[in-house]
Amino acid sequence: MSTYLLIHGDWHGGWCWNRLAPLLRQAGHHVLAPDLPGHGQNHTPLTTLTPQSSLNFLLELLDVQNEPVILVGHSSGGILLTLLAERRPEKIKLLVYLSAFLLPPGIWPRSLARQDTESLLPFALLVDQERQVVTVKPEAAREVFYADCTDEEADWATSLLVPEPLRMKAPEVAPTPVDTPEISLPRVYISCLQDRALGPSLQQKMYTALPCQKVYTLSTSHSPFLSAPDQLATCLLDLNSI
Repeated sequence: MSTYLLIHGDWHGGWCWNRLAPLLRQAGHHVLAPDLPGHGQNHTPLTTLTPQSSLNFLLELLDVQNEPVILVGHSSGGILLTLLAERRPEKIKLLVYLSAFLLPPGIWPRSLARQDTESLLPFALLVDQERQVVTVKPEAAREVFYADCTDEEADWATSLLVPEPLRMKAPEVAPTPVDTPEISLPRVYISCLQDRALGPSLQQKMYTALPCQKVYTLSTSHSPFLSAPDQLATCLLDLNSI
């Protein structure tokens, strides 16, 4: 039996794994799908969040695990994967980047995203300078995140999206690559070929620059945990053979 720790991306919450987690549990595994601070049912005020908030939250969660976990990060959750790998390598069995940012040291999504000509995300964002938050326009969320989901699934997910603090876009810490001498952890990439939030070409560029032990491809949008949970579960369950 393995323990999967599923880390959601920006604007989302642990709810995004609701269709996937039961499939992993039915296969006999333990699944953790927490809400990061300020997301989902975690109502930490946005004004109190810092770039360290989610990292510290996840470090505490890792520290109480009895055995190393399979760490899965979606989208911006990939940044947290790399930071966690640097700080708690002994608590991690495998790193799984699901249509996620896999970055070398000193590189952050904002600089890399400028190269992403396939992404529609920049056109879907609404910046509120008064509240100091950035939100996803509800009318654009379907096309960007949930293009291959049913109307019901897309509407449900869109209704649960939350704002992200603007100041969270200027992190205080930079990731160290997971293949430094201090960290030797296997990593896997799951690429979504119809992704309009994080373009497939940029995904390929990242997992080519920082090679992974295995690369899976899914013909889905940015959210296979909703549109193709069975296919995603098959990939994640296959990881137990690595």
